[in-house]
This record gives sequence, structure tokens and C-alpha cells, in this order.
Amino acid sequence: MASRKIASVKKTVRKAAKAVRKQAVSARNKVAVAAVRAKTPARSKSAPSKPAPKSAAPKSGAAATGALKLPPLHESTTSTGLRVIAAERGPLPLVSVRLVMRAGAVCDPQGKDGLADFTARLLRRGTKRMDADGISEAVEFVGASLYAGVNEDVLSVYLTTPAEHFSAMLDVLGQVVREPTFPQQEVVDARERALAQFANDLDDPSAIADRAFTRVLWGDHPYGRDLGGIKRTVSTFTRDDVVRFHAERMGPRVSMLTVVGAIAPETVAAEAERAFAGWTGGPDTPPELPRKQAPLAKAGQVLLVDKPDQTQSQVRLGGPGFWLGHEDYFPATAMNIALGGGFTSRLMNEIRVNRGLTYGVSSYFDTMSAGGVFALSTFTKTASTREIIDVALEEIHGVRDGGLKPRELKDAQSYLAGLYPLRTETNESVASVIADIRMHGLGDDWVEKFRDRLRAVTPKDVARVAKKYAFADRPAIVVLGKASEVKPLLEGLGPITVVPASEYE
Repeated sequence: MASRKIASVKKTVRKAAKAVRKQAVSARNKVAVAAVRAKTPARSKSAPSKPAPKSAAPKSGAAATGALKLPPLHESTTSTGLRVIAAERGPLPLVSVRLVMRAGAVCDPQGKDGLADFTARLLRRGTKRMDADGISEAVEFVGASLYAGVNEDVLSVYLTTPAEHFSAMLDVLGQVVREPTFPQQEVVDARERALAQFANDLDDPSAIADRAFTRVLWGDHPYGRDLGGIKRTVSTFTRDDVVRFHAERMGPRVSMLTVVGAIAPETVAAEAERAFAGWTGGPDTPPELPRKQAPLAKAGQVLLVDKPDQTQSQVRLGGPGFWLGHEDYFPATAMNIALGGGFTSRLMNEIRVNRGLTYGVSSYFDTMSAGGVFALSTFTKTASTREIIDVALEEIHGVRDGGLKPRELKDAQSYLAGLYPLRTETNESVASVIADIRMHGLGDDWVEKFRDRLRAVTPKDVARVAKKYAFADRPAIVVLGKASEVKPLLEGLGPITVVPASEYE
């Protein structure tokens, strides 16, 4: 699924994923060597002692349903109120930890857009017992990784470590969230780096278009804030702002620690109690935004972001969606895969393959705790801006009015069912799934029943959600390009507002 998250968050995730892969390869090699020496296949303690029956194997062309399960979840709560969920999972000697707290971008104070993200990036820059270099040395010496990032709803700290160093690394994680010192010079340096990045972003038309699109879709809603802030807000950040955000928004009672890997649950509970002892601050209850589905305030309007040096147009179309965990998730997701979420989708076939208007086009549902959007993202040469919009709308309206063909739905279901096991392939992915399930109330059977629920979707279900989300109302449209040439091409799509690209620095 495509995402509108800013580049800094994507970079954080990429770094974490790279570190996890590197550690996993090393660990697999160790397990493989041990297995060869023992002349027996390496497997977890919970693995069956005899081969699984043939009926348990996936059939050709479709993944078996009902076979995926999360490891048993063991829950505890520290004396400070931090919820802890441990899942023992081998055989690799790695442990993945995800600490999530309801302190995302929606918690940014008025006029301080980006403060949650700014605070997260400063957590590793020093604690009462270690400076930034000391933290890096401690983490890198044992081959661990430690990163932090935010989305609209939550602030997350990711830790992956060899199991033998779990205690020491959890202590480091505990320090960076309990007692960060936010040194003044680190705050100044981080602010200057952020401001420099905003200037660089003006050379990235896709980033500017995404930023403009977010504001158009959400308006004054907290989800309309830029995760990393904007030049005007970030330039005002002070150390006092960061210290206040940490004290008021980051605390144990709005947080959850998920630990997955080769470590006993009772050890996790004891180490969590030790590592987070004395953690105070933060609210007693997490912030809650009301859930509602409503037409966009700027539905049917066109925002043209003027960037005169462009020879291509960035195009975004958007309408209302749904929140994470909504009952429409499965039929809407299946619909979107066939429409624009896969390489053989209708949009890709018509816009790229048949007409050659672009190298890439995708549609997606972006879901958060309190709401979401359905959107399309693509780009094309300036002269074909109107054509790509018209063709995209025609394909979307085709699904809205006629649903999917049975074969399209079946292919989408098989595709998603085949991909889903990847969500439980690594300890890090399992930790993230557990955190999402609990933070967003998806139910502990989410993984186990995912593919069954997906395959239960009928053409009638798809037809219902298509009429609801496939631009039942006129979409909001954002185009970034050379306004003098693009504006005449957009006539008739709705009222047009032209703004300079510098508006989004």
C-alpha cells in the first residue's frame, strides 16, 4: 500500500529493516552451521516433531487459509503502568522490541507542527548516563539497532538485538525514553538539519505534491499536519519545547512494549520492570480523536502547485476512506488491489501499458486510528496531465459503477493471501503486527483469520464498498507542475487555486 508518510520516517524504517536483515543473515548462518554439525534440521522448540500432513501444505496458486498464528502472547504490567507483551519465538537468537506510545503527530501543540517527530529524533542524542556517542557505541558494539520515528497516531522506538544482549540493550532503550537530556547543541543542530532538508525538499516535486495533498485532504484536522513540520514551525523549536513534549506526552500509561524473539516471557517481564523503573510523566489516558466519515472539505476543487521549472506533472486524487480496523477493510482492500494496488491492476494496465502515460500509478487506502483516505498518485509529462486524470477517473468510476469481475476479485484475494505470510516472517514484523493489533483494537485473531476473512469477500461486498469509496463524490485534485501550461488543461475539473511551491517549504 502506498503511503503519504514523509521521507524521514521512510528512511528510519529502511535503516531498521536493513539492520534486521543483516542480523538475521548472520544468525541464520550460525543456526545452519549448528544444524549441520548436529546432523539434524534446525527448528524451534515449538516445531512439530514429525512432518506436517500433506493437507497442511499450500495448494498451487493459492496460499492455505487458517494456518498462520502468532506465538502465544504473555502480558504483564510494570509498576509504573507500562503494558508489556512478550512472545517467545525461535530459533534465531534475535530479539525485536517495539515500544509504542500514543504521542504521534496529533499531539503536536498548536503552531508546533513536527514537534513529535523532532523529539523522537533527539531521543538518542544523550541521557543522564550516556552521551550520543556512548549510546551509539553501546548499540553498535553488540550488533544491535535502535531507531525512533512517528506517524500520525504513535511515536515508536525500535530495537533489534542479539538475544544474549537483550538485558543491556533494553536498559539503553529505557534510558532514552525515560531520561533523555536533549542537550542544547543537539537541539540546535537538529533544527538546522531539518530546515536545510526543507530547502532540499523544494527540489523534490513528489515530496511537495504529497505535502500539498495532505493539507487538501485533511484541512484543519490534526491529520493534516506535516509529520516533520514546516519551515515556519520548526524554526521556532527550542529545547524547552522538546522537554515539555517529553514530559507531557511521553509516559508509561500511554505506552506498550512488545518483545518478540528467543527469550523467555518471564525474563521479558522482569527486565522490563528493571529497565523502566521510575518512569513517570505523560498523560493518564491516551488522546482520542472522534471517528467519523465525512465528505472532504475541498471535494471537487483543484489545487495547482506552481513549479515553473517542471516538464512533468505530479498528480494526486483523493476522497474519504476509513479508519484502521473498519469493517470495510477486507472488501475495500481487495477492490483496491484490482483497481490500482498491484502491477497488473486496471490503472496500471490502462495508464502505463496501453497508453504509456507514466511509469507508475497506484491507488491506496491510507488508514489511521480515527480516519483515512482513498487516493491515487501518479506523474506524467506536462502535455498529458489532463489525459492521465481523465483516464484515472474513468477507471475508478468503472469500478464504482460496475464492481469487479469475479476473476479480478479471485486474483486479488490470491495475491494478498500469498503476500500476507511475509507479515509474520521476522521477529521485527511480528512485533509490529502485535503492536498494531493491540494499539488499534484489531483483535488477537487478526493474523490467524486474515486470509479467511479476505477470501470470504464476495463481488457483492466489493460492489458495496466501491460505491462508497471509489470517488462517490468528486475527488480533491492536486497537481504540481508548470502552472502556465498546466492550468488550461485542468479547466472543467473544478475551481482551480494556484499556489507557489515555496508555500510548502
